[in-house]
Amino acid sequence: MNLKTPIKITGIGKYLPKKILSEDLEVNFNIPNGWSDKNSGVQQRHWTDAETVGYMGAKAAQKALDYSNTNIKEIDLLISAGASFDHIIPNQSSVIKSQIKDADEYNFPALDINTTCLSFLTAFQYAAQVMNEKTKKILIVSSEVSSKHLDENNWETLTLFGDAAVAVIVEFDASNESYLIKSEHRTYSKGVNLTKIEGGGIKKPFKFFPYDKELHSFQMKGKNLLKLANIELPKFMDEFFKNTDYEIQNLDKIIPHQASKLGLLLFKKMYSLNNDIVLETLHKYGNCIAASIPLTFVDAIENQIIKRGDICLLCGTSAGFAIGGLLIKY
Repeated sequence: MNLKTPIKITGIGKYLPKKILSEDLEVNFNIPNGWSDKNSGVQQRHWTDAETVGYMGAKAAQKALDYSNTNIKEIDLLISAGASFDHIIPNQSSVIKSQIKDADEYNFPALDINTTCLSFLTAFQYAAQVMNEKTKKILIVSSEVSSKHLDENNWETLTLFGDAAVAVIVEFDASNESYLIKSEHRTYSKGVNLTKIEGGGIKKPFKFFPYDKELHSFQMKGKNLLKLANIELPKFMDEFFKNTDYEIQNLDKIIPHQASKLGLLLFKKMYSLNNDIVLETLHKYGNCIAASIPLTFVDAIENQIIKRGDICLLCGTSAGFAIGGLLIKY
């Protein structure tokens, strides 16, 4: 998609559960002191206790509504953009909607989009495409709980991932001051088995495959992922910026998926990008799956690092293996 589609972010909100410092995590799981910061780059993250995906998503959504002074009756569509779900059925957006104050009084549609870590980008692109006279205000919620699917013996994933929920309200911008410039999503199927939770689906249901730590925990072949990204990402970016008025080095801000310490380092090195342009929150939130990109984005807006009129690239990789990019004028 390569059109200047008028779309403006008018509401933002986030919800973070309990903070877990790496030094405490290392003590609790007998990990050498300093291992997390040195290897994963994460100094702290947030993990849920009893909070659910729906609860966190509803909390973030309410903050976005309050931020923009929007009444829930003004929302025309709710999109849950993420890989986490409280139940196999019903869909996660219906669960989130049921927990937003007064939302049960209004019957606007609620749908799910799951492209794992790229779900927010996909949802934003979809929102831009369906926005019209009838669908004017769309609430996008990325609520992720990764901590329940981590293997405590796998230090790489245990120290890397965090839980978070982020919500944004987008609406048609008649002034054309804010818009989507370009979006792209490509899937490279040769990487389909590099990240997975193998058990719990139809192929290996709980009925025939009882809980097993390895089968039902998140598994990631980090080195293979980096190798594949190192090959495909430059080609993706070169094609992405072709026929646009922009170059990656001349953008105001870049918000990459907070996939890993090494992944962020390689991305910056690949294009000789400095820390003022590339925004990072891995050290304080960890990898929050689909919530990572919008969390870093919202964090920057709240801290006035991103301002109105900035040209921003939101980009990343996801399980599948996929690469996505979203170029917007905020």
